[in-house]
Amino acid sequence: MHVSQRRSASLGLALVSAFAFGGSGVAAKPLIEAGLDPLHVVWLRVAGAALVMLPVAWRHRALVTRRPALLVGFGLLGVAGVQAFYFAAISRIPVGVALLVEYLAPALVLLWVRFVQRRPVSRAAAVGVVLAVGGLASVVEIWSGLSFDAVGLLLALGAACCQVGYFVLSDHAGDGDEPAPPMGVIAYGLLVGAVVLTVVARPWGMDWSLLGGSADMGGTRVAGALLVGWIVLIATVLAYMTGVVSVRRLSPQVAGVVACLEAVVATVLAWVLLREHLSAPQIVGGVVVLIGAFVAQSTTREPPTGPTPGGPGEVVDEPAGEPERLSAAGPTA
Repeated sequence: MHVSQRRSASLGLALVSAFAFGGSGVAAKPLIEAGLDPLHVVWLRVAGAALVMLPVAWRHRALVTRRPALLVGFGLLGVAGVQAFYFAAISRIPVGVALLVEYLAPALVLLWVRFVQRRPVSRAAAVGVVLAVGGLASVVEIWSGLSFDAVGLLLALGAACCQVGYFVLSDHAGDGDEPAPPMGVIAYGLLVGAVVLTVVARPWGMDWSLLGGSADMGGTRVAGALLVGWIVLIATVLAYMTGVVSVRRLSPQVAGVVACLEAVVATVLAWVLLREHLSAPQIVGGVVVLIGAFVAQSTTREPPTGPTPGGPGEVVDEPAGEPERLSAAGPTA
């Protein structure tokens, strides 16, 4: 009973994280359309969250000397890179499309596992990759010659690539006799991301008066400060904390599948609050992308301790039995 209750609580945390992350785009887009540069919105998000997490960073200050490369990499890719590319993407394409393209990350992780780490990948996982790519082609309506918005698509793909870096670093963070505490990694990742984005975004040139006014959210005026508060406290601090804790408690593939709800939440919120609509082929493609991510994450396995039938880096049949854990799940934008 205790194990069941703990698992239910962990699943609840994963759901909270998916919903919190899913609301970031719909809160950020009105600010961008009101005149704020996407990078400035990203800086507000990351710098505000880093400020909130300062006490946590101080508590885990030993990490600075123990795992400096991990913290820098997490800050550059898992925080600054993902957020900057994603926010730039939603300034050009609908929130739901940007998030669905970003969900190519699980498929890209499989490519990393097979060709870089040279671990065997099940056939079912390979099918998941094909589904995700095929769904993406439908989302962007590739038959129209990528007229949807090629730049916006590339920016969203950049976010997906940065998220792959987060997956790999999350795997590395749990290695060794003393795994890095997740809260400490998040706190310092946000601090590193804030420093990097300060140099890139140059917030001293931002029009701060926009934060004192209001922005249009689907025909409703919403205070800019309220939108920033939501992005910082809910869509960043709460989302990262609940997400990382749930990944540590659940098998990462389960937490990753639950996190796929983020794309659904973002799309529904964009439809309700921003009046964004997708065509029928894009909706179908989005569903296929989510199915591909589900298949890819739920069938990936740890490398076996002994020789494998197919050898290193080879696609093999999926063995029977319960799926094993893969430390490759993390936050999205």
